Amino acid sequence: MGDFDTGTSSAATRGDDRFDSMATDPVGTDRGIGTLSAAEGLRIGEEEDETHLQAYVTADNREDVRVGKYLLVGYPDGEKLFCRICALEYRQEYRVDDATEIHSKRAMRREDIEETDYKLMADLEPVAILYEDGDGSEVELKRRMTDRVPKPKSVVREASDKSEIKTGLKMPGDGVFLGHLSVGGEKVRTAAEPPTIDYRLKDDYEDGDPLVFRHTLVAGGTGSGKTHGAKNVLRQFLADERRYEMEDGANRRAAVVQFDPQDEYAQMHDDNPDVTAEDERRWESENVAHGGHDDTKAFVPKVEGGSYAADHHRAEQVAFTIPFSMVARRPWLVAGASLNDNQYNALRLLLDRFFDQYGEAGTYEDFVDYIDDPALREELDESGRVHEATYDAVKRRAISSAFYSVFDQDARPITDQIQQFVKPGQLSVVPTYHLNDSRATEVVVLALASLLVDEKLSNDPTYTRIKETPLVVGMDEAHNFLTDADSVQSRKVITKFTEAAKQGRKERLGLFLITQDPQDIDDAVFKQINTTVVLNLGDEDAIKSVNIPAELEGKVPYMEKGQMVVYSPDNSEPVEIIGLSKCVTKHGRD
Repeated sequence: MGDFDTGTSSAATRGDDRFDSMATDPVGTDRGIGTLSAAEGLRIGEEEDETHLQAYVTADNREDVRVGKYLLVGYPDGEKLFCRICALEYRQEYRVDDATEIHSKRAMRREDIEETDYKLMADLEPVAILYEDGDGSEVELKRRMTDRVPKPKSVVREASDKSEIKTGLKMPGDGVFLGHLSVGGEKVRTAAEPPTIDYRLKDDYEDGDPLVFRHTLVAGGTGSGKTHGAKNVLRQFLADERRYEMEDGANRRAAVVQFDPQDEYAQMHDDNPDVTAEDERRWESENVAHGGHDDTKAFVPKVEGGSYAADHHRAEQVAFTIPFSMVARRPWLVAGASLNDNQYNALRLLLDRFFDQYGEAGTYEDFVDYIDDPALREELDESGRVHEATYDAVKRRAISSAFYSVFDQDARPITDQIQQFVKPGQLSVVPTYHLNDSRATEVVVLALASLLVDEKLSNDPTYTRIKETPLVVGMDEAHNFLTDADSVQSRKVITKFTEAAKQGRKERLGLFLITQDPQDIDDAVFKQINTTVVLNLGDEDAIKSVNIPAELEGKVPYMEKGQMVVYSPDNSEPVEIIGLSKCVTKHGRD
């Protein structure tokens, strides 16, 4: 009874036989949102379905709790259980049937909701145990797996300390900025300044390799903020202070090559006119790289029948062409999607003979004339090396208007511009919006991407600049180029990029794939992705394909623009974040 304030009125002072009145509010100040309840037991197990933790939420806190909110439960020795609300449930305080006419009528005539007869229970999912390690000034907050059960009636409070939340979720303190931690579309706020909690990707060598070289996938539907978010992340890779150690011991800035089907990324050269001084001050306080990147160039493929007009950015434009000599090492570029293995081998034979005769100076038109020779067809057929039907099939597919428009145009070959194309600290954008033929677009993107990959993986590279430079290859609409289609060409492409992904850490090569159809990307490539960033997706197959935890999967169709789920096992627990509301560079057209 001493825990309660009995007031000043008593039967003795009143001089009557009535019972004394008593306040039901305990003396003191509440320290959390509720307490652990052992009414149905408290259990921590090795398997998720063996664990059972529930908390009673006090009446004053019921409006503030949300599924997904992060909480802390203390142990007597000072350790803390870091957990999240995974379910909320109202239960009856007393056994009564409220599904009756009289209860419904009363409720319908009230302005407020009477819930004194109910209790709100929160199911808790343990994430980790937080503990202090070290002595004196060397004390460090660490986390470990949940291995002990908290006491009944332990106070449950909202996690509001930035270091506790970051430690609990295994979030790195520094790295590449992606956004701010959120729950249910609202940023998690603390008492610190700034109050938000920044989410970053590891970008150092303390615990392995920088995650940029473990590859990233950004998936989101139209209007989800996918390109906006991708620009903000790429801008961080290009920050002046960001450097990566190479095999020769040198620390160099990364070069970024971005394939751009909608002609949007060259705008990263320019400042965003909507950014205010207050925006810049806030970003600087959180060490977020911002502003147009001066070292941005648009490498524009010269194609027949297509002209590039760029009045929406001020980046330098450099024209180039794809020389047919690149096909000597990449015969699949002209294989098309319908060649079978036998026909592909015949194509390789024809190309080998052609380049033996013409050398690297041989053009696509020279090749067309070469295979259009009836004598060659007859020779290969009679020798039994290529059947005439196979020869004709190869010829039909190798002669294409798309190839005429792409190869050997009136511009300097890209192979002569490698020093300018791949440069530490430079963003090289390859726009393809002006290419009217999807086949031509495919040839341009795959020719350049495979050149970069081949040189990175080679032990005897032709272009040492590529080999010796940390490189991020960004590919928007990646599903168009890394599809799981069953053809010789697609198998060659997938094999090449899968091998590149496997060697990325060693060679300092990072793939940054952007797509609205992740289900169309080949599984072999998908398996090499370490960081998956998912924005709003409406297609069920697309959501299933990104392989994020079930508790976050259900949120994806309801996420607003800029909301995203990050699943990066080597970086943190799966989390929900919100990207910056403004792009740190120019974005969108007037």
